[in-house]
Amino acid sequence: MKSPLLKVLCLLTVFIVPGAWACDPSKFHEPTVEHDVRQTGVEEDRNTANLLIVGGTVVTMDTQRQVFENGAVAIVDGAIAAIGPEAEISNRFLADETIRVHPHDIVLPGLINAHNHAPMTMLRGVADDIALMDWLKDYIFPAESQLVNPEFVRTGTRLAALEMIRSGTTTFADMYYFEDDVAWVVHETGLRGVLGETILDNPTPDSATPDDALGYTEAFLQKWANHPRITPGIAPHAPYTVGPETLRKVAKLARQYNAPLLIHLAETSDEVETIRSRYGTTPVGYLESVGLLGADLLAAHAVWVNTSDIATLAKHGVGLVHNPESNMKLASGAMPIAQLRQAGIAIGLGTDGPSSNNDLDMFGAMLTGALLHKFVDNDPTAMPATEVVSLATIEGARALRMDDAIGSLEVGKRADIIIVDGSSPNLVPRYDLYSHLTYAARGHDVKTTIVDGQILYHNETFTTLDSESVFSEARKIASRVRQVLGDR
Repeated sequence: MKSPLLKVLCLLTVFIVPGAWACDPSKFHEPTVEHDVRQTGVEEDRNTANLLIVGGTVVTMDTQRQVFENGAVAIVDGAIAAIGPEAEISNRFLADETIRVHPHDIVLPGLINAHNHAPMTMLRGVADDIALMDWLKDYIFPAESQLVNPEFVRTGTRLAALEMIRSGTTTFADMYYFEDDVAWVVHETGLRGVLGETILDNPTPDSATPDDALGYTEAFLQKWANHPRITPGIAPHAPYTVGPETLRKVAKLARQYNAPLLIHLAETSDEVETIRSRYGTTPVGYLESVGLLGADLLAAHAVWVNTSDIATLAKHGVGLVHNPESNMKLASGAMPIAQLRQAGIAIGLGTDGPSSNNDLDMFGAMLTGALLHKFVDNDPTAMPATEVVSLATIEGARALRMDDAIGSLEVGKRADIIIVDGSSPNLVPRYDLYSHLTYAARGHDVKTTIVDGQILYHNETFTTLDSESVFSEARKIASRVRQVLGDR
């Protein structure tokens, strides 16, 4: 209970006693009493948690969509050991460390960015306001051929990691070159990643031929196979950049190592026409003909798919990723998400790369995804907020085939958790949690990010990255980018 007498005495003390402590409003709260249960003889009735998150509104995103007002989460060895009302969890667990959450804060699963090109933070903003094919052909591919090396990739990924951790992303699916270096950054920063080494038929920054790329990829798959937070995979770039022979080799290698496949699919109408002229079918039909479709495939975009394509994708259990901001910026079109979801296809949400978005804020992707489909369908009920939050959490995990481990706060799942500051001006007052998370919250409202039970960001402090060092290295590389691109 707050004491009026304490307030009066505090105010008098400030004026009477020189140097007395200031009357901080927080001083008027009764101190939290940590009971020494060892003196009561009941410690043997309580389990030990590595970390307790206590207080706030806990949004589980489980199948019942349980929400615990004044809830708590107990974490043991990187996994969720218990979740429920604070009184219940606090009585069951002692903790090595406790995060006491403000009553208005929101505790929810870490966001899943299901499609990204993390090192491309180093190319953010170099070529905006042009069409996709021109963007790739005239700017991105030429720049990458001269600039991309392990240093570029590690610095760009560290910069992306800062942005993702700060804005609540705990898992991301990546497609790029030198993916072994991306993996090292994921390892050192504490993030979770599904990392696909990119393969094209043309020379790439890390491989002169497709067979060289496959050799690099096989070594990559072997090296990171047993990492607790890294899932190595293979990422053939797109149907229009990878031919049938290479795709068949890719499929064989992926299934040999039980590795996920990541690809861009049916992103533009130009792609559809190109594939039809080459192979007499749609991009989806082409991938089916070479044996690439399966539950291990995660395909980004799927904007230009017809009814037959949707049925084919559903039949093979392919996971998809919606990238609304990138698709809008490049005028690629809008994924027919309602039809795809009706077919039972798992769909995650992604930012795409920071060179075609141009940020990695998943809250921005949530807002844009919701608004886009209301506008396109001329229907304000399209993409309700509850569905959008699902896409960024449990549905994204389902698309990645990782929903047994992440995507919701449930006992036994990995402790990938974020805390959103419910006292941010844009989140006050609050009537509907899902509405706030979709339409009002922003990445900068995240105050804590935890992956596998490890605190990566808390109260404006990164624990695994030196932000100033990352910024310094990024600016050095940016000077080389300017030299290469010139006046282009």
